[in-house]
Amino acid sequence: MDKDNPDFTFAKSSSLKLPVTFRISQFEGNRKPRPFTDIIDNPDLQFSGLQTPGFSDLYVTCQVVADNKPLTIPFRTAFKAFKNSYTLVFSYYCGFIWCKLNAGMDVRLRWNEWITLPIRYCDLPLSSQLTFTVWDIEGPRSAAPVGGTTFRLFGKKRTLRRGKHRLYLWQGVEADGSVDTKTPSKMEMKDEMGRLEKLVKKYERGDMPKEDWLDKLAFRKMEEIHAAETKKSKDFFLYIDLPRFDFPVVFSEPEPTNLPTIISTTSSPQASVTPISGSLLSDSSLWQIVDPEVGRDNPVEDKHRRLIRSQRSGVLDRELKPNAKDRDELAVILNYPPTQPLTSEEKDLVWKFRFYLTRDKRGLTKFLKSVTWRDPSEVKQAVEVLLPLWTDIEVDDALELLGPGTVDSRVRNFAVKQLSKADDDLLQALKFESSANEQRSMRLSTNAISQEDSGLADFLIDRSVRNPVLGNRFHWYLMVEVALEDKQVAKVYGKVWYKYMEKLKKSDDGSARTDVLRRQGELISTLAKKAKELKASKDQRPKKIERLRAFIADSKNGLLNMAPLPLPLDAAVEVTGIVSEKASVFKSSLSPMLLYFNCTDGSEYPLIFKDGDDMRQDQLVIQLFTLMDRLLRKENLDLKVSPYAVLATSPSQGMAQFIPSMAIATIVSEYNGSLLNYLRAHNPDEGSVGTFGVKKSVLDTFVRSCAGYSVMTYILGVGDRHLDNLLLAPDGHFFHVDFGYILGHDPKPYPPPVKVCPEMIEAMGGTHSPEFARFQNLCFVAYTILRKSANLILNLVSLMGEANIPHVNYRDVHEQLQEKFQLHLSEEEAIKELEKQLRGSSTYHNFLDRMHGVAQYWRY
Repeated sequence: MDKDNPDFTFAKSSSLKLPVTFRISQFEGNRKPRPFTDIIDNPDLQFSGLQTPGFSDLYVTCQVVADNKPLTIPFRTAFKAFKNSYTLVFSYYCGFIWCKLNAGMDVRLRWNEWITLPIRYCDLPLSSQLTFTVWDIEGPRSAAPVGGTTFRLFGKKRTLRRGKHRLYLWQGVEADGSVDTKTPSKMEMKDEMGRLEKLVKKYERGDMPKEDWLDKLAFRKMEEIHAAETKKSKDFFLYIDLPRFDFPVVFSEPEPTNLPTIISTTSSPQASVTPISGSLLSDSSLWQIVDPEVGRDNPVEDKHRRLIRSQRSGVLDRELKPNAKDRDELAVILNYPPTQPLTSEEKDLVWKFRFYLTRDKRGLTKFLKSVTWRDPSEVKQAVEVLLPLWTDIEVDDALELLGPGTVDSRVRNFAVKQLSKADDDLLQALKFESSANEQRSMRLSTNAISQEDSGLADFLIDRSVRNPVLGNRFHWYLMVEVALEDKQVAKVYGKVWYKYMEKLKKSDDGSARTDVLRRQGELISTLAKKAKELKASKDQRPKKIERLRAFIADSKNGLLNMAPLPLPLDAAVEVTGIVSEKASVFKSSLSPMLLYFNCTDGSEYPLIFKDGDDMRQDQLVIQLFTLMDRLLRKENLDLKVSPYAVLATSPSQGMAQFIPSMAIATIVSEYNGSLLNYLRAHNPDEGSVGTFGVKKSVLDTFVRSCAGYSVMTYILGVGDRHLDNLLLAPDGHFFHVDFGYILGHDPKPYPPPVKVCPEMIEAMGGTHSPEFARFQNLCFVAYTILRKSANLILNLVSLMGEANIPHVNYRDVHEQLQEKFQLHLSEEEAIKELEKQLRGSSTYHNFLDRMHGVAQYWRY
């Protein structure tokens, strides 16, 4: 039963895990005997009921089908030689549907057989149908169809059918169970018996009053009419009985909508309110009344709001100042996170002191939430009067105004102007998802709301033209979006890319920069083609490596030596070719390529090029890691975070910087299960005190980087953490890779939110060591600093919420990030919560890592 709707039982609920059951009652029709000459021509017909008017050998087959596919195997009743008054009763019960079948040769043949099919009601799709075919024995191993029919299990109003039904049999054919069946069970027939049977259904449902003495007379008369109709009719009918439940059974709950509701009253004393969703999920016996007022604004509340915000008091409001109580309430509201909605009372308070709040940079976002955007007078005052008066706002608030909640382009334009204070590093993380948000957020049609271009695209284009490194990234961001399957989104980004290229050509070094982008495109196209080829190849890994090196060494491909070219992954690095001898292929189903580029300064830049993987999410996470590291460094906290560069070059390929390191899983297997052995092997210090034979600077780097990544992955909800995607460099830098699951998503059940494995704790000297205590303190300090910038991170990730990235959506951003920041708690309480997570992480992770190791062993 549905708690909110007591008059319905839903087919998907646990109460309907019953098998489909029905009873075949009887078969009836006026049949003529076969001519005696047919029996002489075909002696096998002597076994058939068709030869004798009073005798017939029949059986029925039935099956559940849906969407032109069978859901069960065909069920076949036992065959018997029927005489006119013969009745056969038998039952199958495995927990499924019931029916009753009769048949005749003036003819009325009765089965009264309960049938149970091997499928449950809760597993039935909406398009489920029952097919029935009546067969007559022609001879040994031979049967001819008497007729077939197809019966839909759910009615037009999505309710499961119940009670008795008369099914029209199409003579001489098998039942057709296709979607557009040629043997429907219902025909537009206006015979007297059909009219009486509809009245009987209403009587059985209780829609008609019952009078025993009159009912007996009526049913007796109906039997006489039925017999007379049967003699005159040339049609065949199959009668079935379906089970009756206490309440109407609906296929699924109605989808919530903003449409008016239907007030439905049944014969029971209770009433239910059901939203309209195409067709009503209710029985036809319900009284339905449309309430046109439901879904509209409450006129009393609307009148109250207009009185409170009367424009006649605007002059007085300019000088209005809050008292001590109001100041406290406003302070609480201004400290709300950007995802916190305002109540109507809070909106009225903010509106009342709107002129007072213009001097507070935190107040603009709260004020705009309090504006009633369907009221032209409020919109005009907010945008034309108050917005120009407002003091400059912070970058995090400007990002919030670029989100989908902002409906007026003049507000967005104000936010774009405020972004001019942001540096280019932040704009790299901003990317361009806000353009799509800009197109989707124009929901209201009030004439007072401006829907013109806010200038965000022009702003990003101008900054990208001035900064070659940012411009290089901006170009590849747009290239990825243009390549999306969503043509509408691709068209929007295509226009921006064209506008960017036109403006770039007009700049002083435009021809040189456009030539660089063209050459980068050729390089990526060549590498992508080879990556696809290696991925599809069935060769062993050594053979793939040999082929890759030969491909790079071939001068025709232009990879061994090239004119200085800014690397697409990092335009600040210029490369002159690829070192063929060091090229390799990783052991993976996608066969990623490891390439070492020669740089103009004499160094080498290793990177991984991968085809068949969407790297946009990894790119987003790395950008957020970089942003968090900048926020920590501003507070003089260096946690030795080393986020590697990532660039998606299409929705299914990209490149990433390769940092020489080893996975902890490999270190554990090759260095006797100890990370300290690995660090000692590369950075020994025999005379050290308290650093376990490792150089002090290396151990310090390890502790700091562990703290940095533990806090950052905790905040972003990075999942699927195991020893194969935790890496350690010889100089002590610890870092994470592979960010396929973020914002709380994880393929493992009940994952701990912080990844601190026992191997990491052991390398710090154990849970009671000074180094582990320092690790915890660094975590607490970093977490406190990042909580102060929670609005910036929340708003930045919110802009990415509609970027079609698998695990990034607007709701997850709100729920997961806000939960991790614990903004409703004090600083001390939030630190205690983090401490609990750090303490409880190690043991459970040890179990998960062991299970992952077993899975990897059997996989390879």
